[in-house]
This record gives sequence, C-alpha cells and structure tokens, in this order.
Amino acid sequence: MNVRACRRAVALAFTLAMCMVRFGMVRLRGPLTWERRARWVHDSSRQILAALGIEYEVQGEIPVAGLVVANHLSYLDILILSAAMPCFFVAKAEIAHWPFFGTATRCGGTIYINRASRASAGRVAATMESRLQLPVPVLFFPEGTSSDGSGLLPFHNRLFEPAVRTRSTVTSASVRYRLQHGMPERELCWYGNDAFLPHLWKALGYSGFTAEVRFGAAQIYPDRRSAAEQTYAEIAAMRAGVELVPQ
Repeated sequence: MNVRACRRAVALAFTLAMCMVRFGMVRLRGPLTWERRARWVHDSSRQILAALGIEYEVQGEIPVAGLVVANHLSYLDILILSAAMPCFFVAKAEIAHWPFFGTATRCGGTIYINRASRASAGRVAATMESRLQLPVPVLFFPEGTSSDGSGLLPFHNRLFEPAVRTRSTVTSASVRYRLQHGMPERELCWYGNDAFLPHLWKALGYSGFTAEVRFGAAQIYPDRRSAAEQTYAEIAAMRAGVELVPQ
C-alpha cells in the first residue's frame, strides 16, 4: 500500500469537504455573484494544493479580465490555474456529472460545452461574451483535450470568437510540471484512455512535483484565426523556456 497516497487522499477528502462548507458560508454572506463564485474556487484550489503539498510557481503578469488560453496536460491544470487566479473555466459537459467535482465546478461557475453539438458551442460562445464583461478572466483549453506533453495539439479557434467580438484581451498561459528524481512530465499527464481514479491515486503517490505557470502579454486580436495561431506559438515558446519579446 502506498502510504503517501493514502495520507494525501485523506487530506484531499477532508479539504474538499471543508471547501463545500465554506461555499455554504459564502452563500449566507450575501448575493452569490459570479465574481464571488470565482473567488471561492481560487481560495479552494490554493487550500487543496497546500493540503497535498503541491508547489506552484507563477511567472508573468496575472490576467484580471479577458480570455485566457492554456495548454492542457491533466485535471491538475484546473487546480493550478485556479490557484494562480480567479477565473471561469470552459469545460467538457461530462465533468458536470463527475462525483463531487461536478458539483464543485457548477458552484464555481464553470461553462460546460458539449463538443459534439454545434448548438452547444453557440450557447457557450454567448455565455462567454457575457462573462467577458466581468472583472474575472474566462479560461479555456483550445487543444480540446489533454495531451502527454510531448507537443501541443492543434488549436480549435471557434471559442476565440467571443473575445474577438467583444474586443477583449487574450492572454496565453503555459503549464508545465517538474517532477523529482528526473521523472518525465508525462507521468503526471492524464490523456488517452487513462481512467481518472487510478491516475489520481498514482499522482497522489509521487514524492513531489512543482507546477509552473507562465503568462504572456495580453493582446487584442482582429480575428479568431490569428488569435489561435499567435497563442499557439506563444505557448509552445513558453513551454520550451523561450523568453517572449513584447509585441
């Protein structure tokens, strides 16, 4: 039996329960605005990472509004990015039905998309336009799924359109994991047909790792194609450790 994983699993369960208790307290303190939901997710994510002993580093100016796009390696990305900043996620509709996590994401204001439905994409775009008016960023993963970290998957550009239409800033964000003892990053990546719970158990058993988040400069784009192409190039460069030159 992996004692480290058992200990962290208990800490995770306790912290998740306390986060939901705190959400109930937030509801009692006044109107449950979108901003307060995002702040609750931000605080909860920090508490969960602290309970699990996961360290993270943030480089660059943290966005406070607009659209943020990031590469996607694992469910851990959501915790890391939420800890870095309050934000609203655009996520696949299946997550809404996950035990506990579905409830938590609904409480936090996640925008769900059915990737097989064009009508769903239209509704999501309209919701994103509305949320982009708030002082909280909207974040989505343009790859559409998680990868093994060996390279970026092609970006889908449709959900860049709400930012183009509202003239909102778009910020690139890269996520990278450093594991101890020279273990490759892909050990933490959740991709392909990996089952969630076995992968989570394996991740809880690692001796330690650090997550890195890098933010690029916020920019306004004239169309969704150029937005997708430029952010793809920026994220690839940040993942490779290249210093970006402000444009």
